[in-house]
Amino acid sequence: MAYTKTTKTSYGSRVKSSCAGIGGGFILFIGATILLWWNEGRAVRTADMLEEAQEVCVEMPNPDKKDASLEGELVCATAMATTTDSLIDKDYGVGVTAIGIKRTVEYYQWVEHEHKETEDKLGGGEETTYTYTYTTEWVSTPQNSADFEDPAYQNKNAVLANVEENEQWAQNVNFGAYMLNSSLITSISSTEDFDLTISDNLLSQLDKNAKDAYVRFHGKPAVVVDSTDIDSGYQYIHVKDNVLYYGVNPSVPQIGDVRVTFTKVVPAKVTIISQVTGDTFKAYKAKNGELFQTLVMGKQSIEEIFDAENMSNTILTWVLRLLGIVLVIAGLRGIFGIIETLLKVVPFIANIVGWGVGLVCTVVGIVWSLLVIAIAWIFYRPVLGIILLVIAGLLIWIFAFGGKNKIKQLASKKDEAAAEA
Repeated sequence: MAYTKTTKTSYGSRVKSSCAGIGGGFILFIGATILLWWNEGRAVRTADMLEEAQEVCVEMPNPDKKDASLEGELVCATAMATTTDSLIDKDYGVGVTAIGIKRTVEYYQWVEHEHKETEDKLGGGEETTYTYTYTTEWVSTPQNSADFEDPAYQNKNAVLANVEENEQWAQNVNFGAYMLNSSLITSISSTEDFDLTISDNLLSQLDKNAKDAYVRFHGKPAVVVDSTDIDSGYQYIHVKDNVLYYGVNPSVPQIGDVRVTFTKVVPAKVTIISQVTGDTFKAYKAKNGELFQTLVMGKQSIEEIFDAENMSNTILTWVLRLLGIVLVIAGLRGIFGIIETLLKVVPFIANIVGWGVGLVCTVVGIVWSLLVIAIAWIFYRPVLGIILLVIAGLLIWIFAFGGKNKIKQLASKKDEAAAEA
């Protein structure tokens, strides 16, 4: 059953909060403007770097043989990434020969979900109703149930063990006759499960620790459960394939259970673009100071890789542009929201004015954002910048100086002329 809580905020408190929001609005507006400017510069620098890198990049025909003529060159090469390094998870004594080993952790917990509804009251006050619901879920971090709103769910969470996520990477990864650097190594994503082999002594200690935690939380030991998922000999700790499970029954998780999953990164064919330095590689430094190197899985051509990199740059640019525009509008709403708040004594009027303020802030925010982007592009890319300035100027003319009516008048005259003809 959902738990609800209602709070009331006085008119004076709302006005005070709105006044404080003006400062926050200015900060948000300025920060968003800086973000828009920085993003355009970043996009241009990245595009220039990628263009330069693609022009100088050459194919490495045979990575299995060192080629002194390629020293210092930015190369594209495909080969198997392999290693003989043994990696050990010291906490569990799990060892494997692999490029990488990863430990991920999940906790079975009660999770709080909040839904909020607000209602303006005559006189300027506000009533807010919070609805809280609770579900059991596997989550990446323990949930602090002591702060839950519903008393019935407070202090309902615990964990049988606190386990940190961890990953290790091989120091020596061969790429034909060359060695990959650490940045390229950690880009390899050929992940596989592997069966766990944990000593009986460690499993016994883990089982005892989990039992102690279980008893502290539940007040008594668990009832023995007959399940095919449970190893003989241990009641609170279980190993199956690549999963180490803290809990009584993996098939029926209880609050506090912990699931630790181990995976390894295995040898795989990869394609890199990086600068040759001796028997290894380093990031290429473009003339504008930007660094570039990349690793992709499988065999890919120079054109395919740079097309994907340019597409990623374009997507990131537009994501940050849209984010910047939204934050600019939010900042303006924070600055001018006081107007709506002052009129909250009559909610109906305040809502109308609030809609108008929101519309004006949206239009002004979009125009301002286009101006910032255009000026940035004039600085970095003059032609596109001028086009954006023209668009922004047209919007200003339409919304601020009656341009919309003039357009209608021109359209009307055109229709009259067509009728007369």
